[in-house]
Amino acid sequence: MQTNLAPQYRETPEGQEAEAILRQCVHCGFCTATCPTYQLLGDELDGPRGRIYLIKQVLEGATPGPSTQLHLDRCLTCRNCETTCPSGVQYGRLLDIGRHLVDRQVARPAAQRAARTLLREVLPRALVFKPLMRAGQWLRPALPAALRAKVARPAPAGEWPRSGHARKMLLLDGCVQPSMAPNINAATARVFDALGIELVIAPKAGCCGAIRYHLNDQAGGLDDMRRNIDAWWPLVEAGAEAIVMTASGCGATVKEYGHLLRHDAAYAGKAGRISALTKDVSEILCGFQDALVELINGRTGAGQEHKVAFHPPCTLQHGQQIRGKVEGLLRAVGIDVRLCADSHLCCGSAGTYSLLQPELSGQLRERKLAALHATGADEIVSANIGCQSHLQGGTAMPVGHWIELLDRLSSRSRGPSAASPGTTIPGA
Repeated sequence: MQTNLAPQYRETPEGQEAEAILRQCVHCGFCTATCPTYQLLGDELDGPRGRIYLIKQVLEGATPGPSTQLHLDRCLTCRNCETTCPSGVQYGRLLDIGRHLVDRQVARPAAQRAARTLLREVLPRALVFKPLMRAGQWLRPALPAALRAKVARPAPAGEWPRSGHARKMLLLDGCVQPSMAPNINAATARVFDALGIELVIAPKAGCCGAIRYHLNDQAGGLDDMRRNIDAWWPLVEAGAEAIVMTASGCGATVKEYGHLLRHDAAYAGKAGRISALTKDVSEILCGFQDALVELINGRTGAGQEHKVAFHPPCTLQHGQQIRGKVEGLLRAVGIDVRLCADSHLCCGSAGTYSLLQPELSGQLRERKLAALHATGADEIVSANIGCQSHLQGGTAMPVGHWIELLDRLSSRSRGPSAASPGTTIPGA
């Protein structure tokens, strides 16, 4: 795509990156066919190709208005278009640049500014979000249906193993996940413990940076990333083998630290190392498949009765380009795993999208749940807390993380104490 940057962008890092991305686009339109918002709205400007044109116009000097901002806001950033694109256009990066430029020129209505500020300031801070979530859980029966669907039912975490294995990996606790689904990380630690690996949480690590960064507080998001690097670095130097991600949204972001901080002289090298060490939990456990099969099937004969619908999050299959690992691992231990029709499409969660674009998000959830129910499965599992919470808000069918299922099955060989609730995670 021929591009002539306006003078104010020509020598900037974001302008140069955007121009390189735009020149990869060949106008083919394959991306439109797999764009969820285009499927719902049927508007070219609510598909990747149309949004690319809008961003190109801004970079060439056109003055954006509220309409441009709206079309960019409506994008889920699911990055399905990146999987579809034959030219390798990095649409997600271009969208971040475009949104940043447009928001600098277009003033949002007061209600939008207030909502975005609230999300930026509350969600990444676990010390603020946790008491608010507890209050919401206590008041849950009295809340309006729309708000009640956003408040997770109280759920205890199981025991955190205290084994002290020689092999150690880091685990990102996250910001909202410990309050909404505290058992996910505890279950992960128990599974790794059974494999002879200790998972360690760095107390000062927190939000991965995605929330602020994608709500156009890019400076705040980068600060979150630097804080995590500082928290992890001594443990990396001490020999931690990997940084394990149980939320694919966080994993997709941490794997981009090296790129996002490449111009920061103090952090570029460390950020690249952190990104290289970061692995989704499925990437690591696939290397232990035989051991897990022995643990679950060899000793207990478990798994055969489970019919599970797996919803692969967009941040896993498109953001990280990881497909088939979770399904393959669960099937290897004897679980009947089913993918729904159009499993490549977004469920509508998309981070804060379900809060900022509730109508579109709700339509996508209805479509996704209808397809998941049609599989005939007994429960739904996913790999990202946002997807789990969003889907659970629209169905009575149990929705959880796939690692919790693996933990339940493997705990039968470890004894009932391994899954007992109520133990606090050290340092969390």
